[in-house]
Amino acid sequence: MYYILGFIVVIIAWFVYDKYVQRKHQLLANYPIIGRMRYLFEALREPLRQYFADEEYYDSRDKLDWVYNASKGSANYSSFAPSQPLVFPKYMIKHSNIVLNNDEVENDFSVIFGENRAKPFITKSVIGRSAMSDGSISPEGTRAFVIGAYTGGFPINTGEGGLTSNFLVTHSNYNKEYMEILKPNWFYLAIRVIVKFFFNENMSIKFLRFAMLRNNKAGDSFLYSIANQEFYRPNWNAKLEDFPKEVPSDLADIIFQISSGMYSVRDYEGNFDEDRYQKVMSFCKMTEIKIAQGAKQTGGKLAAEKVTDTIAYYRNIPAHQNAFSPNRFPFANTTKELFDFIGRLQKLSNKPVGIKIVISNKDNIEDIAKEIKARIDSNNSAYPDFISIDSGSGGSATAPLETMQRIGLDLRPALHLVTKALKKYDLFGKVKIIASGKHLTPDDIIVTKATGADFVQIARAFMMSAGCIRARHCSGINGRKCPMGLATQDKSLRASYFTSKHAVGVKNYHQQLIDGVKSIMCVMGIKNFKDINKEHIMYAQSPSEIYDDIDKALDLQLKM
Repeated sequence: MYYILGFIVVIIAWFVYDKYVQRKHQLLANYPIIGRMRYLFEALREPLRQYFADEEYYDSRDKLDWVYNASKGSANYSSFAPSQPLVFPKYMIKHSNIVLNNDEVENDFSVIFGENRAKPFITKSVIGRSAMSDGSISPEGTRAFVIGAYTGGFPINTGEGGLTSNFLVTHSNYNKEYMEILKPNWFYLAIRVIVKFFFNENMSIKFLRFAMLRNNKAGDSFLYSIANQEFYRPNWNAKLEDFPKEVPSDLADIIFQISSGMYSVRDYEGNFDEDRYQKVMSFCKMTEIKIAQGAKQTGGKLAAEKVTDTIAYYRNIPAHQNAFSPNRFPFANTTKELFDFIGRLQKLSNKPVGIKIVISNKDNIEDIAKEIKARIDSNNSAYPDFISIDSGSGGSATAPLETMQRIGLDLRPALHLVTKALKKYDLFGKVKIIASGKHLTPDDIIVTKATGADFVQIARAFMMSAGCIRARHCSGINGRKCPMGLATQDKSLRASYFTSKHAVGVKNYHQQLIDGVKSIMCVMGIKNFKDINKEHIMYAQSPSEIYDDIDKALDLQLKM
């Protein structure tokens, strides 16, 4: 009886508040209590959208299922017919009458960047994880990606957040001269053993972290080495000569991205720090300068919600404030100035340096290609070793809606313009091309390679392989937090993220991509991945309008 009376009192109070007190929602003033159903359904719309509708952003729901199955290591075969056949226009892959057996396809998927540099980068795979910043991604998520990349043998791009401790999670054979070490005493180690016995390894490390680092605002910047039984992080104040002369073998192949914010290679005022850059590059294989990204032609945006004390420590910026990078890269007021800065980085690191851009028209690449040609002809080696092309729809996480669909070409037309410009100035093959944008399955890799790319970077699908359910709550703005603990800095959500499990998913996804690419190569009758070119694909505008000449089809599409 009392419960019923209490419930009635609550409902009446709620009714009075909605109708007569609150003045924020007009709907609730007219429809108290029941009007809140609207806000409930609105909150559930995005997280549940994918379960009750066909896929509209990607080619099909089947391709998304392929990614999730691949990360689980499950066989990826379809029965009867696809639930969502690919729509026209679409690219078609030519098959051979004389197909190959699996063992006849070569396992060489390497790409050489900066062949003329003192320390060129030779990849183990033609596929890498695209730029995703530690900061937009949780520390646990970044570690899962890094462990997956290391065990899977493929490169990982730091994103504009720069090199953080989490990219060194596999590094245990380090020199203590360049590390800051915190050693637990015997008492803490003994309790750790007890906690591990009753719970698990993860809980025992959490105990140590709480016991030793609870008063350290940037305590999350320390990693725990099980092999060495100590916390560690890079000591950026150590002397440059103390850092590794060669990238340690127990690290993933890391591509360092430097953005307009100069994160992890800047002083507190935002000025470029040559000494810090050289220290960072002792752990990285090459540098990518982010001039533009598909969905973000403005500077990168990290909401204050995600700028923790640890992220502020990594980036050398104020904590708990919006981290919005400048729109223009500080050394890119002209193409010549940008190339001079590229040369500066190449001399400092002796490693390849390239740029990431988005293409809207041929002028975007024409100016770049012309300057590269002029420098080669004058024996000036200060030019990009590679160009990363991002799709106009590229760029996961947070970006202004008004730029997502209005700026930048889709990947294949953009690649077409880039390859045309490079061929025009006799640069095709001399400057490597990296491509990113909506790659999910092996056929996407084949088509992108055929269109002119040397290397493919993937972001969203790798996110899915690491547990992302595409709830679209990545931003951290207006209370939106990733429910999986992958793209959030919320400690309560991060605490339950299964780093080791998802690292296996990341590795599995990459391996199934490679296996799938090899299977398609068998059907195409091609032994080496490098031999794939535009002759091996067609463009189907409709069932009755097929273009065997891809260049002609894309020229017509662009009306050039």
